[in-house]
Amino acid sequence: MARFLSSEAVTEGHPDKVCDIISDSILDAYLEIDLDSRVAVETTAKDGLVVVEGEISVPRVLDHVEIVRRALHDIGYTTADSGIDPDGCGVINNIRPRILNGPQGNYGDTGTVADKEEAYNRFGGDQGIVIGYANDDTAAYMPLPVYAANRIAERLAYVRKNGIIPLLRPDGKVLVTVEYTDDLRPVAFRDVLISAQHAPELSVEDVRREVREKVLDPVLETFPGVAHDDLHVVINQNEFNTGGPQGDSGLTGRKIIVDTYGGFAAHGGGAFSGKDPRKPDRSAAYAARWVAKNIVAAGLARRVQVSLGYFRNVGAPVSVDIETYGTESVPREAIQKAVEEVFDLRQLAIIERLELRRPIYRKTAAYGHFGRDDADFTWERTDEADTLLRAAKNVLQ
Repeated sequence: MARFLSSEAVTEGHPDKVCDIISDSILDAYLEIDLDSRVAVETTAKDGLVVVEGEISVPRVLDHVEIVRRALHDIGYTTADSGIDPDGCGVINNIRPRILNGPQGNYGDTGTVADKEEAYNRFGGDQGIVIGYANDDTAAYMPLPVYAANRIAERLAYVRKNGIIPLLRPDGKVLVTVEYTDDLRPVAFRDVLISAQHAPELSVEDVRREVREKVLDPVLETFPGVAHDDLHVVINQNEFNTGGPQGDSGLTGRKIIVDTYGGFAAHGGGAFSGKDPRKPDRSAAYAARWVAKNIVAAGLARRVQVSLGYFRNVGAPVSVDIETYGTESVPREAIQKAVEEVFDLRQLAIIERLELRRPIYRKTAAYGHFGRDDADFTWERTDEADTLLRAAKNVLQ
């Protein structure tokens, strides 16, 4: 029996994504001056007001208001009518310095090998429950609906920023429905909904035609193995002039399913944006994706969810669970043991192996944290697939 599964995505001008981008822009700004910066920042935005709040432990305090305004410019907002005036909006800064001590703050860069091993074992930035997922829907090992939705949203931004559809504005939403077989293999795109913010000078009819021709069709062509000849498309049911923070309030961390796997997997205890890699909500969630992707790339399962649990001040996860949904090619227990043998999932080991002490987070904030072809997205590597496969086979001997 056919199954129909949907996922959504939003553009960088969506009010929640605006807030994610601002929060990660502040994080990156501090990592630029000191890779040991500790940052936990949230943003809210509505109409002409942006509020940034949180705690930082940094060598010097930066101009948060300037970072906010620059981020709004980069997104593409220009005036209050477009969604928010980047130069004229109010910005309330409630980010406060805080001195944080304890073993969770020591990266273990110096000292003897024994000292570093002790740091690995004791480094635990916080408690956390995180989820990683991968499947074989796409070459990116991502579920097709959320992957396609993010690529459409990304294309909307591309045609706007490059003047291909010059009267588009930054806000936008996408929803994609895919037909699957009963054993969850994608068959066809069935429904696509696109809402693209536009200037009043661009008619709804023109938006529909231009977005179909220059956004949707080029993205669909990148999935030649999935039918779309019987596709139901809705583009801008109505005019969409008022968007961004003018149209709705925004908040950091409110698009966590858009950020991850589009509803195909569970979600852990926290969002990503605005948090430095000491937080397992971010670094361990990236590691869980890395593990899941390598399992599927190794051919050990078609679908896999990796769940990790962490204590504060304890480096290693207190729980590791591998769920393969009956798609495994070897016993699930062998995969579990192979994962525990191949991957060092202590929090400090994750941060160092995935090179997470870098200012790379602004670009993760929109169009998905996973499934992106970018060298800085180190958690997307399949560098352990062969080793993992050998380890699983050795377990069975």
